Amino acid sequence: MKNTPFIYLRGLRHAQHTVFAVNDGQKFYVDPQFGKKMAYSSGQQVKRSVLEALNMPFSAMTFNWEIDKKDNKASQKEPHSPCDPSFTDQLLGGYMKAESGSFGVKRRSPLSFSAMRPLHPLLGGIEYPTENLTFDRTSHPEHHEVKVFWLDNKKRGAQLSKEELDEWLTSNKRTLPSRAFIQDQTRVSGLFAYDVAIDLRTLFCVSTNKLEPELFPEVEKKLRSEGWVEGANIFGKCLICPKEKRDEIIPALAKALINWRITSNQSRTFSLMETVALAISDNANQIAYAIRGDLRDDTERPQAVPKIDESTQAELFITPIASSHIAGSVGSADALEKAEHRLAAMISQFDFEHQVN
Repeated sequence: MKNTPFIYLRGLRHAQHTVFAVNDGQKFYVDPQFGKKMAYSSGQQVKRSVLEALNMPFSAMTFNWEIDKKDNKASQKEPHSPCDPSFTDQLLGGYMKAESGSFGVKRRSPLSFSAMRPLHPLLGGIEYPTENLTFDRTSHPEHHEVKVFWLDNKKRGAQLSKEELDEWLTSNKRTLPSRAFIQDQTRVSGLFAYDVAIDLRTLFCVSTNKLEPELFPEVEKKLRSEGWVEGANIFGKCLICPKEKRDEIIPALAKALINWRITSNQSRTFSLMETVALAISDNANQIAYAIRGDLRDDTERPQAVPKIDESTQAELFITPIASSHIAGSVGSADALEKAEHRLAAMISQFDFEHQVN
């Protein structure tokens, strides 16, 4: 497997009464076979979580705004990254910068992420019924400020004074509690899988092709001064990340791909999202076979059971929690640590400096 160009990873996790995304509620799609709503965490969210789990400095972004002198309104434009692969998040996550009339660069990420979605439509999804959430501060009413404004023809007017507000509450027999309601919220539970493909050909190689450039000239000069060496991969000439830096990134990447957590959701939605099992292979089909959901044919209504198939040509790493969800599974407490070491070894075995003879 020394020069196998791809590594595939499938992770199986258990999510309990949680939310993957909190902007406008939990994201979902509808499975066409079973017609069920399938909650998911997008590949972009998984990717971001993995890059954060690297625990390496992020590159500095530039956020661009324009202010209209006439109406004094500010509008946000596309943010720019430095497009510098000496930063690990840029090397692994990719980048693009294209402005009209200026030099543009683009690097595709060598890591491809699926969404984290139910292992099978019948093994995970959105909980029903929906719930109503409360943001409550009624225990200390004098501590919190309440602002009330007059409304006239749907236009906001002056703010009511304390005396005016007291009079209105008394005469109308009303209360205005320090409490807000959030309606029709959903959570998710079940077994969820995510897949990752690692393209070793471009993992530590940055193209020097000038027709479709990945590097600004000044960044290319900087990389050369920092010890990046000239080489070639299947796509053409490139600069190769120094071995010392590769040796620093590889174990951190292996750890992040296995131990990442969704960190962007709210405190009320926390779930351990513990890993049940991992499958690693240089064959994408094998990881799909290794961890899957099987339909049962001995029940009146459609049902599915999770399956960890040790007969496949994928390396399996099973944790003790697997026995809580999959009958007959036997795991080990050091399974994830072993998976880290194995994944790091598979990446390190690739000959980044001699891909093309």
